Amino acid sequence: MMTYQEAMAYIDSVEWKGSRPGLERITELCRMLRDPQRELRFIHIAGTNGKGSVSAMLDAVLRAAGCRVGLFTSPYIERFNDRIRFGGEDIPDDELARATEQVKICAEAMEDGPTAFELITAIALVYFRRMECDYVVWEVGMGGRLDATNVADAEHVALSIITGVALDHCYVLGSTTAAIAGEKAGIIKPGVPVLFGEADADAEAVIRRTAAERRCACTRTDFAAISDVRPDLFGTDFRFGGRSVRIPLVGLYQTRNTATVLTAVELLRQRGLAIPEEAVDAGLAAVRWKARFEVLRRADPLVVYDGAHNPHGIGGALENVRALLQPLTPDGKLVLLMGVMADKDHGAMADALAPYAAAAVTVRPDDSDRALAAGRLAEEFRSRGVSARAKRSIRSGVRAAMELAARENRPLLCLGSLYMYGAVKRAVQRAE
Repeated sequence: MMTYQEAMAYIDSVEWKGSRPGLERITELCRMLRDPQRELRFIHIAGTNGKGSVSAMLDAVLRAAGCRVGLFTSPYIERFNDRIRFGGEDIPDDELARATEQVKICAEAMEDGPTAFELITAIALVYFRRMECDYVVWEVGMGGRLDATNVADAEHVALSIITGVALDHCYVLGSTTAAIAGEKAGIIKPGVPVLFGEADADAEAVIRRTAAERRCACTRTDFAAISDVRPDLFGTDFRFGGRSVRIPLVGLYQTRNTATVLTAVELLRQRGLAIPEEAVDAGLAAVRWKARFEVLRRADPLVVYDGAHNPHGIGGALENVRALLQPLTPDGKLVLLMGVMADKDHGAMADALAPYAAAAVTVRPDDSDRALAAGRLAEEFRSRGVSARAKRSIRSGVRAAMELAARENRPLLCLGSLYMYGAVKRAVQRAE
């Protein structure tokens, strides 16, 4: 049998194919695997931001309701296995190897082999079938219409969710919110209810039109029903309609994600899924989701990590900065540690962050060609009047940023890419 190391080496070996949107390869691969997606039931989740948090909360609620739940998310946060979870636990190494070996046999028999994401999608499906999941919380990788997760068909999708639409991945998905909404609305299946959240008028029109064409009930999360928000660095209390809610996730944007989850629960109940109120409360109380305004160190200095990696996400992070971090310093400014991917709108992100930054330390988030050089990002901040220095490694960047933040008695906010979370967390832990 294939070892875990051999499985990872094989998955990495097809990475060079990059992103090639289309459903032909994943459909063929699944057919060769005896269509595992047709033995599962999905809650399919797309969106520019928030889909990971919504997925994690729904997974926790469904498990609290007694369901056997698979969770598929991307990218991984600390270790490859954390993107494929069952019962709240990462896929074990031996199960990953077993599923990869099964998929590899079929993939190598294909004339046009799968991309890495298609391969990983198939591995997840094989594992979830083996685990006999009642439901799979199924997060889109990018877009929706041509994403490999869209191999799930209408008969096997209980609910389609679009958490929100904003500009991101414009080089693939389109340069307007309407175009991007069109790609994300591609997950809407005939007759399957659709729920959506944050969207401007153009994006909303596309989603509603697609739902109408496919004869789907279409619901928008009522964000106006959110009130009495009381955030702190260890969770958030608020009301949604007549319900009092406490979540251990930090941040004002998590109130909107939770409102979407609570609305999704009502829609799933209408589809016949029994979710007791106590399961909703227990699931939300137990949810954990890394890298979303997560406190990595409580003092000397306070270190917070947020996975915001596009202008819309930065806007959400800055809501939390204003509420939770600005009051901790006389001038309301903090130290930034930042690394971004080159295909993101890093200029717009620097524009938004500059007024809040006393200084910035920049790093390259990983070694891929997609990662923006640290020096280039430092120049973006300097051109906006922010003192910035580039560091050659994440470890040295964390050390420099922590020393600066401690010396000036300021919070340190790390953000820009989920890809550097693990390295940042390890570097912070070494400093303790």
